[in-house]
Amino acid sequence: MSDNNEKQALRTVEGRVVSNKMDKTVTVLVERQVKHALYGKYIKRSTKLHAHDADNACNEGDVVRVTEIAPMSKTKNWRVVEIVTRSAG
Repeated sequence: MSDNNEKQALRTVEGRVVSNKMDKTVTVLVERQVKHALYGKYIKRSTKLHAHDADNACNEGDVVRVTEIAPMSKTKNWRVVEIVTRSAG
């Protein structure tokens, strides 16, 4: 193993807030495109993540950037880093 004190880069992804009903937690929908193994067509796949929003600043429809953190609860191990764009509504 290496003796470097450098931290490993944490995963950071962008997604859309689909729920902010929980206190200090938002549900973020992250979409990605994958290539079908046989036919080669690109298909949209999505994942819902629970992310920590300490200030309750996010609203539904906002596009946010989240990063991976140590688990805070059973399902929450992401944190909102920044709000990229606000929703119109």
